[in-house]
Amino acid sequence: MENSGKEKRMLLDVHEKPFLIPGLLLSFQHVFAMFGATILVPLVLGLPVSTALLASGVGTLIYMVVTQFKVPVYLGSSFAYITAMSFAIDQMGGSIDAAQTGIMLVGLVYVVVAFIIHKIGSGWINKLFPPIVIGPMIIVIGLGLSATAVQNAGFIEGGDWRQILTAVVTFAVAVFVTFKGKGFAKVIPFLIAIIVGYIVAILLGIVDLTPVHEASWFALPDIRLPFGNSPDRYNFYFGAEALAIIPIAFVTIAEHMGDVMVLGEITGHDFIKKPGLDRTLAGDGIASLFSAFIGGPANTTYGENTGVIGMTKVASISVIRNAAIIAIIISFLGKFTALISTIPQSVLGGMSILLYGVIASNGLKVLISNRTDFNQSRNLIIASAMLVIGLGGAVLEVGSALVISGTALSAIVGIILNLVLPAEEK
Repeated sequence: MENSGKEKRMLLDVHEKPFLIPGLLLSFQHVFAMFGATILVPLVLGLPVSTALLASGVGTLIYMVVTQFKVPVYLGSSFAYITAMSFAIDQMGGSIDAAQTGIMLVGLVYVVVAFIIHKIGSGWINKLFPPIVIGPMIIVIGLGLSATAVQNAGFIEGGDWRQILTAVVTFAVAVFVTFKGKGFAKVIPFLIAIIVGYIVAILLGIVDLTPVHEASWFALPDIRLPFGNSPDRYNFYFGAEALAIIPIAFVTIAEHMGDVMVLGEITGHDFIKKPGLDRTLAGDGIASLFSAFIGGPANTTYGENTGVIGMTKVASISVIRNAAIIAIIISFLGKFTALISTIPQSVLGGMSILLYGVIASNGLKVLISNRTDFNQSRNLIIASAMLVIGLGGAVLEVGSALVISGTALSAIVGIILNLVLPAEEK
């Protein structure tokens, strides 16, 4: 899957840099792509949004250092731990002690697994994840949040026509610029689409600018630490409420491998081999540990930003790095944070329809490029089971705190079927 000298999939590859102004616009495009989901997680959990943004930016930089600046990945707030963290906070009477400690332990689990992989190698990855498993997994990753994108776009029963129109305009502008854009405009279709969609939303009266007027120009992120005399401090806690979060790490590790494979398929680089799965896992884990330490949610690789790379064909690590720096700066700018937070969900929904579809299409590309034979019952069964379980809302509860669903459950089913079903003669 590594790039050859004869074929270059990206307009800008990992270590290539754009000019300053175009590069900053590309970086802002990534910031917009991750912003909605990154701030939604802390809003649900009652954690500070500014801290989540700070942790997102710093976590991405940590990831880059650990992966030797070879993987163009952006890290944002993880949805996978919302249920477990909410449960821990409720059990502790509103205290975040158990939730934050639990996520830090999850980060350590990532590091331990990374160390094991470093010692024994990652050759087993190819056995567990052949194309017939990778392809459907990527499709599930891409379409797993398709219902959310459609709902945000307003395409629901009784939906507001203004939201639908805004989503359609955003989608249409992104498609038009992708096909008809000239020069640099062609590689920032989502940034242009979001700006146009936002203007339309303002004209239609579905944007509330009150938070912008009320916000201060400059404000320190609301960091919470496990020491000091701050009223917002928390304590390390290693009770059952914190330990119950740990098993979810093995679910998100499977999702992490899927995300790295998606990015590899898009860019033509085998990141599992170089810089290595051990480094990508360690970077993800340390980033989550840092985020939890300062009072933020767990971090994870973001499919939205991978979709941006797939559409723009720009995999420049400098673009992602600058997006992380911008996120850190924004965490200190109260009015700008408030302004971006007023972007309607319908704008993000219109954009997400395209982004998630691009990721899913790369799953089809894996199956096609590897000439997967669906005349074989084995392949048909594996793909069918993974798609239905991954997209059908299947949930497997293991105890009161661990819930396996979506991509992780689909991947587990695919791995098991691939190992137990006998190979067929062609």
